[in-house]
Amino acid sequence: MILIQGFNYLFGSFFNKQKVVISNSLNYLNRKRDINRNYLDHVRLATLELVAEEINKKGLQGAVAELGVYKGKFARYINQYFPERDFYLFDTFEGFDKKDIAAELNNNFSSGAQDFTNTSVEKVLAIMPHAKQCIVKKGFFPETAKGLKEEFVFVSIDADLYDPIYNGLNYFYPLLKKGGYIFVHDFNNDGYKGAKQAVKQFCKENNVSFTPIPDACGSAIIAK
Repeated sequence: MILIQGFNYLFGSFFNKQKVVISNSLNYLNRKRDINRNYLDHVRLATLELVAEEINKKGLQGAVAELGVYKGKFARYINQYFPERDFYLFDTFEGFDKKDIAAELNNNFSSGAQDFTNTSVEKVLAIMPHAKQCIVKKGFFPETAKGLKEEFVFVSIDADLYDPIYNGLNYFYPLLKKGGYIFVHDFNNDGYKGAKQAVKQFCKENNVSFTPIPDACGSAIIAK
């Protein structure tokens, strides 16, 4: 604790400008962590680890999933903290779909112009610590989920755009076990205004609450 306080005292201004937060909130878990030095979103990772600890301690049965995997930087930690669970990876692995981009433009949510094509299934699986648990669902969601009979304890939705986020919430929430969590990335990201709209619309329609957290892109958490 003293070390963390001293580190923040010496370098706090610099890390604050970089939007990096370092704390001792996970010390009680007393474990070693394999953290990529290029991934500096401590709040997001710490929250994931705490949630995973709660789910695993409760002995909840079910799979985990991520909708919007891209290069797998966050997915690798889901796989790390849920090493024995089936992990479903939903993504086109070819960037945004034209249908979703059209909806973004029509609603002025975002430009949809960001290029996320520089990835592949092979590259993502190569960084997974427990790749044998990964089940790749490549293609347009929710078609890629058809016929899937599964319950989930944790889901990360990082699809950026309104339609896939809204469709993801409608698909995953009914399948979420009581005590499980859904993380929705970019909730407070002005670059993807549809993310916040999708969460608010879903929660209003289903009388569900959400909790925003101060990570790098302002995620929202939905618990069941």
